[in-house]
Amino acid sequence: MKSAPSLVWFRQDLRLADNPALHVASQRGGPVIPVFVWAPEEEGQWSPGAVSRWWLHHSLGSLSDELRKRKSRLVIRMGPASEALRSPIDATGADAVYWNHRYEPAVVRRDARIASSLTKENVGVHTFHGSLLFDPASVSTREGKPYQVFTPFHRTCSQRDEPGPPLSAPKLCSPERWPDSIPLDDLHLLPEIDWTARMRDAWEPGVAGAEKRVDILLEKVLTNYSEDRDRPDHPGTSRLSPHLHFGEISPRQVWHAISEYGEQSQSAGLSQQADAYLRQLVWREFAHHLLFHFPHTANQPLREKHAAFPWVKDTKVLREWQRGRTGDPIVDAGMRELRTTGWMHNRVCMIVASFLVKDLLISWTEEARWFWDTLVDADLANNTFGWQWAGGCGADAAPYFRIFNPVIQGEKFDPNGDYVRRWVPELVNIPGQWIHQPWETPEAILEQAGVRLGRDYPQPIVDRVFARERALAALQSLTRH
Repeated sequence: MKSAPSLVWFRQDLRLADNPALHVASQRGGPVIPVFVWAPEEEGQWSPGAVSRWWLHHSLGSLSDELRKRKSRLVIRMGPASEALRSPIDATGADAVYWNHRYEPAVVRRDARIASSLTKENVGVHTFHGSLLFDPASVSTREGKPYQVFTPFHRTCSQRDEPGPPLSAPKLCSPERWPDSIPLDDLHLLPEIDWTARMRDAWEPGVAGAEKRVDILLEKVLTNYSEDRDRPDHPGTSRLSPHLHFGEISPRQVWHAISEYGEQSQSAGLSQQADAYLRQLVWREFAHHLLFHFPHTANQPLREKHAAFPWVKDTKVLREWQRGRTGDPIVDAGMRELRTTGWMHNRVCMIVASFLVKDLLISWTEEARWFWDTLVDADLANNTFGWQWAGGCGADAAPYFRIFNPVIQGEKFDPNGDYVRRWVPELVNIPGQWIHQPWETPEAILEQAGVRLGRDYPQPIVDRVFARERALAALQSLTRH
């Protein structure tokens, strides 16, 4: 006898291949009904930001196209999620719902309520870990506690069996009658005034775009990954983060592509580059491990004493940081790259975060929201981990006395100033010797470059010596609490 229909609830897993929920549902042999529910109000204060919504629109369009090619379709509904799922269950007689886990605290609570309600109504609920290499609950210290330091976490993960091979995209059986669906445009994910032209040039949301990024990673990026990944002036990173966040490709697919590359390589050096990239995938796992075990960290510091940190409230200075008008070229370059493309190089992200929380002494919690609204890869686990690391208040955090000097960082990782010139065109004619500290540039060179500080490009908004002394005093004050 043919099985009853199954609902597959798509979330941050917008792909057909290596999708455990979709794979297991298809194995029942009955009709499979793919459903996406737009219910941002159920994600608490961390509903998708403007740039994430732009990406989501195009990713959903890509998924819908792929399903049509397989004579299936994506049913799109508006929340609340519980009602949006019950309606197609009632319309089709589906007796089971399948989905892959998410790990944001508000979503975890919401999913638990829905699972309990469906189970009481005799609807089977089947959930899977399709977004991570390891179930966060399954990784612990010998004492059964969650890790708070990356190195032992990485060691434990490395001692486990390699993640299983990715699943192929399954064949899908359609129902006799499809439940109602609203048009994708009715979700109003795109901005009313189109400011996304540069993002369209920089990104291709969807599975095809993710696969192209993997090809570039294997063919170009991995050849010198361990060094180039810190160089914002080089195309030395995979830029896979938004594709992983939206689940257009799974970490297991990336893991096996990199592992096979390393094994097939005839060069020990290339194999080491592959290992360096795999380590970054485990960093991603660590971020989700922390959010899963310490859900309060999305809004509060992991290290409790940091709740008493004497943050400074300065709306004007904060705005200059957001606009990329701080007078520190590599900081401004990073913030302008973010505003233009929805992405920022990881090394630069560390520099601008350190500048905000230590040089300006402005709270990481406020500016986590700015990044949340402007990043194509806004991810609660990764964002929380990164900001708390920069602020010295999270797991594996930077020591309190580690305060990045933007000039030194720029000279080291953008030695010719190419990254700064790309995003801060006011300084395009400044020689590399001076480009990371234009305030020290001789007047004759500034004049020749056509730059008048304070008019064409701002003077630094904070004195470096003063900022460092103030930050150290504030951080040391925590020891008295």
